[in-house]
Amino acid sequence: MHFHDNQRKVDYVLAYHYRKRGMHLAQGFPGHSLAIVSNGETGKEPHAGGPGDIELGPLDALEEERKEQREEFEHNLMEAGLELEKDLESKSQGSVFVRIHAPWQVLAREAEFLKIKVPTKKMYEIKAGGSIAKKFSAALQKLSSPLQPRVPEHSNNKMKNLSYPFSREKMYLYNIQEKDTFFDNATRSRIVHEILKRTACSRANNTMGINSLIANNIYEAAYPLHDGEYNSPEDDMNDRKLLYQEWARYGVFYKFQPIDLIRKYFGEKIGLYFAWLGLYTSFLIPSSVIGVIVFLYGCATIEEDIPSREMCDQQNAFIMCPLCDKSCDYWNLSSACGTARASHLFDNPATVFFSIFMALWATMFLENWKRLQMRLGYFWDLTGIEEEEERAQEHSRPEYETKVREKMLKESNKSAVQKLETNTTESGHEDDEDKLTWKDRFPGYLMNFASILFMIALTFSIVFGVIVYRITTAAALSLNKATRSNVRVTVTATAVIINLVVILILDEIYGAVAKWLTKIEVPKTEQTFEERLILKAFLLKFVNAYSPIFYVAFFKGRFVGRPGSYVYVFDGYRMEECAPGGCLMELCIQLSIIMLGKQLIQNNIFEIGVPKLKKLFRKLKDETEAGETDSAHSKHPEQWDLDYSLEPYTGLTPEYMEMIIQFGFVTLFVASFPLAPVFALLNNVIEVRLDAKKFVTELRRPDAVRTKDIGIWFDILSGIGKFSVISNAFVIAITSDFIPRLVYQYSYSHSGTLHGFVNHTLSFFNVSQLKEGTQPENSQFDQEVQFCRFKDYREPPWAPNPYEFSKQYWFILSARLAFVIIFQNLVMFLSVLVDWMIPDIPTDISDQIKKEKSLLVDFFLKEEHEKLKLMDEPAPRSPGGGDRSRSRAASSAPSGQSQPGSVMSSGSQHTNV
Repeated sequence: MHFHDNQRKVDYVLAYHYRKRGMHLAQGFPGHSLAIVSNGETGKEPHAGGPGDIELGPLDALEEERKEQREEFEHNLMEAGLELEKDLESKSQGSVFVRIHAPWQVLAREAEFLKIKVPTKKMYEIKAGGSIAKKFSAALQKLSSPLQPRVPEHSNNKMKNLSYPFSREKMYLYNIQEKDTFFDNATRSRIVHEILKRTACSRANNTMGINSLIANNIYEAAYPLHDGEYNSPEDDMNDRKLLYQEWARYGVFYKFQPIDLIRKYFGEKIGLYFAWLGLYTSFLIPSSVIGVIVFLYGCATIEEDIPSREMCDQQNAFIMCPLCDKSCDYWNLSSACGTARASHLFDNPATVFFSIFMALWATMFLENWKRLQMRLGYFWDLTGIEEEEERAQEHSRPEYETKVREKMLKESNKSAVQKLETNTTESGHEDDEDKLTWKDRFPGYLMNFASILFMIALTFSIVFGVIVYRITTAAALSLNKATRSNVRVTVTATAVIINLVVILILDEIYGAVAKWLTKIEVPKTEQTFEERLILKAFLLKFVNAYSPIFYVAFFKGRFVGRPGSYVYVFDGYRMEECAPGGCLMELCIQLSIIMLGKQLIQNNIFEIGVPKLKKLFRKLKDETEAGETDSAHSKHPEQWDLDYSLEPYTGLTPEYMEMIIQFGFVTLFVASFPLAPVFALLNNVIEVRLDAKKFVTELRRPDAVRTKDIGIWFDILSGIGKFSVISNAFVIAITSDFIPRLVYQYSYSHSGTLHGFVNHTLSFFNVSQLKEGTQPENSQFDQEVQFCRFKDYREPPWAPNPYEFSKQYWFILSARLAFVIIFQNLVMFLSVLVDWMIPDIPTDISDQIKKEKSLLVDFFLKEEHEKLKLMDEPAPRSPGGGDRSRSRAASSAPSGQSQPGSVMSSGSQHTNV
């Protein structure tokens, strides 16, 4: 964790791979190696020319160029005040780690520039509202004490330090006991990362920042160090080990997350993700309980359901029309008794109530997240970081810089090119001619539009392909007597599994395609790149995950036609129709298998298996390349070696995306699958610990990023919540039998009950009017059939307009549409009401923010008064006292040049490496 002097802390590490000159022809020359001179600069030890010198090959020239670029970049880092240390390049080839340390004067300068808020000497008590609220909070804390993680951050949450942006002129405000520990490790690495991002390298085509150098393979990696080993047997405790013991193990799944410690170690961005995931998981508990109650209600009332009893009544059997041409026979509706009874488990009046509940649940969840976000923003001092965010966005991406440079080389004259070369340090304030216009980006936008349309069309084509598979397989299985009885189950199960496999494969492809499409757009900043990538990936993955479900919910069985006038696909294959109990049961099966399969396979294979395989591959690669590895070094590797072997951190987009898609499964079609929240809850209990373990044990430490919210993800969640109201309204109105049952019970039933409902939903067809060649061959039916029944609202054969839609059809259709409008407006109104009733900022937090501002002003005035008093006191003692008081004030409030100079001089004795 330190330089070789065991005093200066390693704040950041740069890694690169080197190969000695001419190693493909001969071994390295002992006289040609890199040495570290006393001030941290790199220099070449001279060696005599002679027979050892060889001509530079193309690989050698490239390596030499990269070496010179690294030397310049490292020199520029030292010019910025950073101290560097690295090992000698003593082998023929290998990896070198450049350790970076930020001394106090650099930390102080950058903290002031970044406006980093730090705690002052003043502490104040956080009051918990009224006496009732205080007692309730105390009782709740006592009850939940076994669930609290044993970390220091949770021990004292009643006191809070006043925070103020760091200023070298106001050092007397802060409680600086030790300069080495005043800034924590995450803040130190963040400061160094900011310097790395803005340091230029003129040799590397005027590239700006470490990201550009990594993109050009000049460096391999750049990362802050972890705080030590998480599984070390020693008694010394560090934050990483504490996080592993209290958070990143499956054995502590029942405990709350140590959010403050997560934020301290990983930064605010990752802290907010785990806070959001924790709140979402806890909100799934009440929805899971209600979902189980709705399911149990369906189980309890299954015997009382009149329509399913009528379908199962074999004495009053309904003779149904054949399900396919020629090979299919007439059949009794009572044979579908099991499907009808199972449909009632999910298609009952309680599901309507549950849909309304889930729409309000989504609104409540989002409102509570806004409140929690404000609460965390107060405790983490995230208020007023807009200026810092704007400044951070000024760093251009390497690809953007390259594109601008290409444009300048093409369109500008030589003097403009020279101007670009000399003024690279001002690239944050580029002129209009340096920026990419819409004309420059138009080919990228066009490619994006065409590619996204193609991908969506591809998804729909695959869904249609699965439909064709179902139709053809059902027709083929119907020809065989042995397989005829299980046709529907076989076709449904295999088609859903095919859908699942295709969704998982396309998910990975679409993620890579979205990244490629965003790159060719050439966004300027990382934030813009991330937002555009999220939108593209979400659109493609949303269509991919939900298109087969939307088909079953809203389109299957709607374009079948009727007996004697069926709709055919590919000349001879009839369009598939819903099961006798309706499509809702099939929708439930499709939703459950895709949701469970996606969660289980992605969690177990992609999130656990793939990283382990990558780690194994990296380990094998390192072992094969390390021919000259020092045995003593391999037995006791340094922390930077251990962290280099970990997987690089690639962002939170995959983690958020997985949860957002799951949120869609929980809300969009919850009317057809009330148990979705239960399975989501079980998955998330594991997911929290899985992600925690990945961040603590398998990934390099991410750079700490300050952010005040979860960004564009909140807008996506809000959009899904609103869309779920419409989708559930249509599922209840169109897919389920809820509306037809209501209409029959209150408009057509003589007894006001559902007796006769099944007969009401079935139309008559005269079998003599079947088309030639479509009649059942060798019918084994017990009796001669004159009329068969089919599920639709059509006029009977003896009516003046046979087989036209009946009055009941139009009445039920209008009732369905009326229900959609009423349901949507009612739920939207209730959601807006909930939103209005719950304030975004908790009252106690609002009061505390006002109190903090007032206390800060008082504290400022008091400290200023003390400072002036300290300066005035020695004045009457002697005529020369003014000078002494001035020097004393300067030492007590080091704001001028003397303090940095003193730190510089005291630090200079530790610069030898």
